[in-house]
Amino acid sequence: MTTRIAIAGAAHPHARYATAEIDRYDGYQLVAVADPDRAVAERYATPYQAKVFTDHRQMLEEMRPDVVMVAGIYADRGRAVVDALDAGAHVLADKPLCTTLADLSAITEAADRNHRYVVLLLEKRYYPETIAMTELIHELGTIHGVVSTGPHKLNRPTRPEWFFDRARYGGLLNDLAVHDIDAALYFTGLTAGTVTGALASEPGFPRYGTATLTGPGVLITAGVDWLTPAASPLHGDYRMKLIGTNGTAELQWAQKRLILTTTDKAQYDVPLPPGHRPAELPVQALANGNEPEITTSHSLLVTRLALLAQQSAENGNQPLPWTS
Repeated sequence: MTTRIAIAGAAHPHARYATAEIDRYDGYQLVAVADPDRAVAERYATPYQAKVFTDHRQMLEEMRPDVVMVAGIYADRGRAVVDALDAGAHVLADKPLCTTLADLSAITEAADRNHRYVVLLLEKRYYPETIAMTELIHELGTIHGVVSTGPHKLNRPTRPEWFFDRARYGGLLNDLAVHDIDAALYFTGLTAGTVTGALASEPGFPRYGTATLTGPGVLITAGVDWLTPAASPLHGDYRMKLIGTNGTAELQWAQKRLILTTTDKAQYDVPLPPGHRPAELPVQALANGNEPEITTSHSLLVTRLALLAQQSAENGNQPLPWTS
């Protein structure tokens, strides 16, 4: 049976996470692409002979896809996700899922009433370093500290103007912190606490910030920025350090290294297993009628935490309570 996939918004190149799976499996078909910019929609649709739309609602009504990939302008994503769910489709979403807590509430309600899944494509989950760490997490004992850095190149000349409009972009922490928030919860099992955000202010477009989560016995700090130097060979040297009662680990995602030190073992590089493409396992699960490992509830939770961090940063850095 063929799984019919559509794209609702392709302003971000992560729309290719969906087409990467279509390229590899005969059981997936790209049936349509919608984007307000027809040229953008055509660029993704033409290689697959998919139908082109400039209105995602018209596409959903006419095509009735099984799965919808949402990767449009950030502020437009919340509406697209709700409309896809109401059309009976499961949703694969690039981050950020949405840009306001009101949008997140609407998505939550739509997922519940339509009994459909929403999967945020949290790609760091599927990196080899993360997979290897999952197998060895018990060697660290109880994890009390998580410190991550998520630097990125801004590549200003190639960024569209909407990216620098706060209302359409949604903020630095909402955009970039969600991956490390997800990984930190994944490794620590934290289910409640407070979240605080902070931004190093710049006129119009803050380029450095932190999201801090605290809970019983755990402190998590995620620093993110658009300050990787242009001459750097890496878009971002993403790292996370886990600090436990029996050892420490450093995940150097961009360097493709996992470095472990424990009470019994001197520092060593862990051999890495194969990883997975961002949409590989989620699409397989949806095609088989199953909820992916990254569940709807978890996708909504990490989105809420990123939005709360952004809210805190823009309103005096006050800690905000959260629970899963």
